Amino acid sequence: MRADRVFAYGAAAGLLGDLLLGDPRRGHPVAAFGRAAGAVERVLWRDHRGWGALHTAVCVGGAVSLAAVADRSVRTSRIASVALTAAATWSVVGGTSLGREARAIGGALAAGDVEVARERLPHLCGRDPQALDADGIARAVVESVAENTSDAVVGALVWGAAAGVPGLVGFRAVNTLDAMVGHRSAKYRRYGWASARLDDVAGWPGARLTAVLAAVAGSDPRGAVRAWRVDAVKHPSPNAGPVEASFAGALGVRLGGTLSYAGRVEHRPVLNGGGQAVEVGDIERAVRLSRRVGLLALGVSVAGRLLVNGLRAKGRTS
Repeated sequence: MRADRVFAYGAAAGLLGDLLLGDPRRGHPVAAFGRAAGAVERVLWRDHRGWGALHTAVCVGGAVSLAAVADRSVRTSRIASVALTAAATWSVVGGTSLGREARAIGGALAAGDVEVARERLPHLCGRDPQALDADGIARAVVESVAENTSDAVVGALVWGAAAGVPGLVGFRAVNTLDAMVGHRSAKYRRYGWASARLDDVAGWPGARLTAVLAAVAGSDPRGAVRAWRVDAVKHPSPNAGPVEASFAGALGVRLGGTLSYAGRVEHRPVLNGGGQAVEVGDIERAVRLSRRVGLLALGVSVAGRLLVNGLRAKGRTS
């Protein structure tokens, strides 16, 4: 079986597994990687960019190498290759868990239980929940759904289409390291620099595809494109900016503004300033948009891989 078909069948099966089952409940490979990366950090940590770069190279290089070895070991079996791709896809995408957490917070807010919503918010993002009222929590949830649609679903599928199982695993390793050490705290400002920059590079194509698909799948395509074009460049993140702006325009809501994160206050630009303030009901709309974007991303990734491999085959025979 050709590699493009292996990816197509495996990625579709893996995404279906995520839709039906959510994340693996025990022995999650991403959690295992996080523990291993933490152990490496305890050995290597220095307040220095070079040591942080070494940490990134060891962790990401090790994950990609193991994935490449596993991929090569099953290459002679079509069934095993599809199964490995499906397992890797299921392990690295997290769209269902993302939607589940967002809906749980939305349900608490709808019931008027802001304290429960505050308790659950750290499961979804790193905002300081005590600094947020109900409207602030709802906005944080919508922004997190937008950003994590790219990080937890689309970006992984893009890299899987480009590089198979090693691409899937490598992208999730980079994204996980960024979450662990890539933030601008005093401890990680230097040590986490390499992980943060690598995450920016790895996340670039998935973020742009997410923004495009949000415009296509949302209720206001023109508004999504307009918000992306006008407001994305104002965002401090090169990848979260296009995604959040496009989601804001697609949903007709206003995102951005003041937030508290990791003990510091940030004043982020307003995205889609002409939109409505986020309400609790917009959380469900954002989750549904995220689901549509993930399914479209699967189709685009599979089609892209089939097209590229078809052109290569044609070139070799011409």
